[in-house]
Amino acid sequence: MFKNSIRVRFVGLSTAALCMMSALTFTAPMKANDVIAADGELTAFEITEEMQIGWNLGNTLDATSALSNPGLSSETAWGNPVTTKEMIDAVKAKGFNTVRIPTTWYQHLDENNNIDPAWLARVKEIVDYCFADDMYVILNVHHEEWVNRADLGSAYDEMHTKLMAIWSQVAEEFKDYDQHLIFECMNEPRAAGTTHEWWGPEQSEVDTINKLNADFVELIRSIDSPYKDNRLLMIPDYCASSDSSIYSKLVIPDDDFIAVSIHAYSPYGFTMDATLADHSTYTTAYSNELHSILKGLRDTFIDKDIPVVLGEFSASNFDNTEARVEWANDYISTTKTYGIPCVLWDNNVKGNNEGEAHGYLNRSDLTWYEPSEPVVDEMMKVIADDSIPWGGEKKAPVIEHDDLSTGKNIFEGPAELDATVDNGNCTPGLNVTWADLDGKDVAVEFTGDAPVIALTNDEWENWTEVKPYDVDTEKGIAYYSCTDIAAAWGEDKVDAIAHLFSRTNSVTTVKNIYLINASGAIVDPPEDNTIIYTLDLADADRSGKLVLTFECAPGSTMNGCVGFMLDDWTAIEWEGKTDADGKLVVEIDMADIPESVKSAQAQVWWCDDKDNLEFSYEVVTEGTTTPSDEPAEVNYGDVNCDDSVDLADAVLIMQFSANPDEYGSGKPNGISEQGMINADVYGNDGITNRDALSIQKFKLGLITSLPELEVVPVAQ
Repeated sequence: MFKNSIRVRFVGLSTAALCMMSALTFTAPMKANDVIAADGELTAFEITEEMQIGWNLGNTLDATSALSNPGLSSETAWGNPVTTKEMIDAVKAKGFNTVRIPTTWYQHLDENNNIDPAWLARVKEIVDYCFADDMYVILNVHHEEWVNRADLGSAYDEMHTKLMAIWSQVAEEFKDYDQHLIFECMNEPRAAGTTHEWWGPEQSEVDTINKLNADFVELIRSIDSPYKDNRLLMIPDYCASSDSSIYSKLVIPDDDFIAVSIHAYSPYGFTMDATLADHSTYTTAYSNELHSILKGLRDTFIDKDIPVVLGEFSASNFDNTEARVEWANDYISTTKTYGIPCVLWDNNVKGNNEGEAHGYLNRSDLTWYEPSEPVVDEMMKVIADDSIPWGGEKKAPVIEHDDLSTGKNIFEGPAELDATVDNGNCTPGLNVTWADLDGKDVAVEFTGDAPVIALTNDEWENWTEVKPYDVDTEKGIAYYSCTDIAAAWGEDKVDAIAHLFSRTNSVTTVKNIYLINASGAIVDPPEDNTIIYTLDLADADRSGKLVLTFECAPGSTMNGCVGFMLDDWTAIEWEGKTDADGKLVVEIDMADIPESVKSAQAQVWWCDDKDNLEFSYEVVTEGTTTPSDEPAEVNYGDVNCDDSVDLADAVLIMQFSANPDEYGSGKPNGISEQGMINADVYGNDGITNRDALSIQKFKLGLITSLPELEVVPVAQ
């Protein structure tokens, strides 16, 4: 099973909890990343939060040599010294909690793709340096000529063989290393030597990368290791790009411990572009570009509960320390609020060196280079700042926009854009001035990849690009703010704007371009106050009535529904007010609930006195009542009584173990009495996390039936 990157991960909860009608709200379903696999193990997001900020051992184990069999000498082939334990200690002492070890393997393979044991031992030695300092380690496949190749789109079979050979040996060597060790499938895989090496990949090239990523995940999960199922695995898109038109093509395996691997030397003009004469100022335009890039990653992945790791980032030393400090503050403050760990690229090049001076630690004397130490210190200052909560803005806000019909259509297409065609990636230039744009949003209606917009002056110069600040993927509309346009162009120069284009990095059809009123209205997702009670209707007589009894303060108004899943979510709505005794009784004909429905939900959408609300239910048939608390036949593992055994049942046990007052019998989200009986799947010792672990082992196929050990059923 695979899914596109923008889909949300869910564990197998009742399907009713995944469906919505316009009148309904639901409590947020459990995410797979919220599930703890066993005692002491971390979720994917817990791992990325602990990683915080990292450092790359760049141009060292990833160095290549002119020698055909360089052996251990390749470590110093690019001029860096041999890595020592003291070097890693210095990185830890500075505040870094993660070390990425870029590693090249192809020069250390024999004709059968066997890794030189001495090289593997050396890699392991450096990993051990980091583990001794209780640091997280990212180990990857780096600078591989057989990965970065012009025929990438047709080389899957050859690449698969070599990649699987390398990772099978590496995974076996490190099988007993815990979750502090992270595997990264590839580094910046791309069609090297082509005209589109760094942008606009062909679909066949994307397909090769997606298939290799999937193979990598499947292989690691098959290795006999205590951590094979919960080791965090990083997978890249084409060239690990931070461009939305590229990473939107990434296919993510359906796995709870996957992080997207992105490299973002952003904004490029400030951090890397040696053709620009002046890097002395970190401008508003640069900041605006950076925020647009990072926001895109948050909105596409983090907001959908998919972790992101920025495996490489840096600002080259252009003798501009003060500006780099401003950049570092902006960069890390933003990624921290989004919950994205960043790993600083360090190639040990101190001076201004045409965009590749990423020297931070002087590896010879273990001091920090004077031009770069303030940059690192600023990063650590932000990480230590408790006023910036980690992941405080993981969820993207909901933005309300005017309907396109209310605006002015300035371009009527369609225009078929293709970045691989000469002069085929832009719409015709439109005559647009700042007077037209001021106070407006540009709205581009499109299909395919979301475009950018570009502006020029009257002489078709000063080409300036702006990315969308919001994209409605369902309607196919990208929105661009006049505020972002002014920041990118230069607020004091906006009167020079004369022309506007829409441009693609891939393949896009621009249908229309509108000017609409600037939105500005950010609406946070409404707080979900729905109270949900699970109804066990497996043996309920359909000739009777379902009687719901709600108790709270007299005169309280409330409404809600009884909902269940057929082909679609079906809701029988009710409303009322409690009487003088504080009771509201709701009766629903069981004939309205098909025999196939074994489990339903009583939902309370609104209640004046919800904090004191108590609930009970029963099915009444011809004067005979069937109490809801009468135990049914034991269905081991079905803790939430939804007729299935899945990770949601394990989660409920762990919630109960942590907070029995909140998740005990009779509580809105608690375990029913029948659920308590079903939950005891490991001995007759009551409900413990050991029961949750047994359920997960059952779902993973590690055991074939429940209970795991002999259990004497509780008397019915």
